Amino acid sequence: MDLIKQPWPWYIVGPLIGLTMVALLLNGKRFGVSRNLKTICTIAGAGSLSDYFKGDWKKQAWNLVFILGSMIGGYIAFNYMSDDPYVMVSEKTEAWLSSVGIESAGTAYQPDEIFSWHGFASNGGWVLLIIGGLLVGFGTRYAQGCTSGHAISGLSNFQLPSLIAVIGFFAGGLIITWLVLPWMFTWLFSA
Repeated sequence: MDLIKQPWPWYIVGPLIGLTMVALLLNGKRFGVSRNLKTICTIAGAGSLSDYFKGDWKKQAWNLVFILGSMIGGYIAFNYMSDDPYVMVSEKTEAWLSSVGIESAGTAYQPDEIFSWHGFASNGGWVLLIIGGLLVGFGTRYAQGCTSGHAISGLSNFQLPSLIAVIGFFAGGLIITWLVLPWMFTWLFSA
């Protein structure tokens, strides 16, 4: 049973992802998580508001099953296949987060100050949600896909726009992590 609770090594997971991509390519499918939001909006009737959401959503139904499987798989992995449900962070990071008012770092999978109903209801929580949602939504639409679509599907198809998008995702992630989040957390969560 302990073997099940260990992370799978890269040399098993990498080829499994590769085989999944080959299967999708052979069946004429393109993988991407953000495509599901478009499909859900199409099902909900957003095509009456924007031509972008017009189309045959049934062609993307397989991708909705993938998202459902991801949610179920995440639940199973977290609740039944993990001995330690907490994210390990360095003592230095934990101390810094504590200094800006995030006390649950290292003791919760996600800091309660950010990822709880109380956190969402706070001014800082709303600011994070609105700014984050706008940036992710704009970036995904502007790049014509999300990180999984570009990094997994696009790069496996040797698409130059996907390579450029992935470089942009990583550069943006580094800038946010090292420059923006420290300032934002200090501003939003300091007492």
